[in-house]
Amino acid sequence: MTSAGDPAVDLAQRLRSLRKQSWPDKRITQEGLAQAFDVSVPLISSWERLKDPVLPPPHRLHAYAIFFATVRSVERQPYRLIEELTEEEQTRRDELLAELTGLRDQLTDPAPSDTAPTTDNLWRFPVDEDITIVCSEVPQARFGKLPFVDPDDPDYVESYRYSDLDSLIELHGHIRAFNPNNNVHIRTGARSLSPDEYTSHLVLLGGIDWNQVTAAVLHRIDLPVRQLARPYDSDPGGFEIMDTARRTLRPVLNEVEGRMVLEEDIAHFYRSPNPFNRKRTITICNGQHSRGTLGVVRALTDARFRDRNNTYLCERFAGHDTFSIISRVQVLEGSVVTPDWTVPEILLHEWPATAR
Repeated sequence: MTSAGDPAVDLAQRLRSLRKQSWPDKRITQEGLAQAFDVSVPLISSWERLKDPVLPPPHRLHAYAIFFATVRSVERQPYRLIEELTEEEQTRRDELLAELTGLRDQLTDPAPSDTAPTTDNLWRFPVDEDITIVCSEVPQARFGKLPFVDPDDPDYVESYRYSDLDSLIELHGHIRAFNPNNNVHIRTGARSLSPDEYTSHLVLLGGIDWNQVTAAVLHRIDLPVRQLARPYDSDPGGFEIMDTARRTLRPVLNEVEGRMVLEEDIAHFYRSPNPFNRKRTITICNGQHSRGTLGVVRALTDARFRDRNNTYLCERFAGHDTFSIISRVQVLEGSVVTPDWTVPEILLHEWPATAR
């Protein structure tokens, strides 16, 4: 039975009942469902809770409909989303999707939060609120015999250990200039962060291969974008889009004199309330390669482009505190060309899609 007059609670109750009652002989936990959806358990819990439930985006309701359309989803561990459905299962999926979407459509858009973009600058934060920039540490195997990364060396330079160093230098100076009265900390990896820093304004540089904090946060937020890992240098990786039309966006590399040269990277910019403290923000600047990370940073720091790109984001996502943009980053002779987000050919994906 659902509550009277609160579609948000009605939807949360229905999602909970699907998990608990669809197959009485199967015990489906939030953890099992989270594995199937490739999200965190707290995210599943937030959709099911009856007090102030979080509204799942449409692509997640589509996943619920697919999952609960067939018992084959739970025939083996870990649970999974079935790619090919029978005609009967497709009918069940469509019925479930219509029901869940109908509940969601009864809800009006939430009021803008105090972390929604303003017409000022996305890198300007409230006075006296701490900002923590997190990059990763270059793996030891990458150093070779470079002496300056050895703490026992008289010429030791700690910053040499930072990955995405170009991006870090560019962004740190910019944030400090716009926030002279704020503490701005630089950290490398999850182990270097204190609990208080997790709940500050977090700015994450780099992707899931080296930055554990980026990987952990992406697992806790609901975003129809997934970065593909690069287990080998020869693997170009990419970003998988998981909305209505699933596709993979990959960087462009060409062989030149026996080596692969990056000609175009894929860059991702994401802003939302911090999942560890919703009174603060989290911002991800990430490329499939380091040049993509630098490109997305420069999109909002380069004096020639930052104002127009900032205005574009603030107008495009007006009233939304959570948004994402994926763009091309062109590389010419090894140098990054700052992306202009007002050029449609540069943009590859924007979310939410209905933000205009």
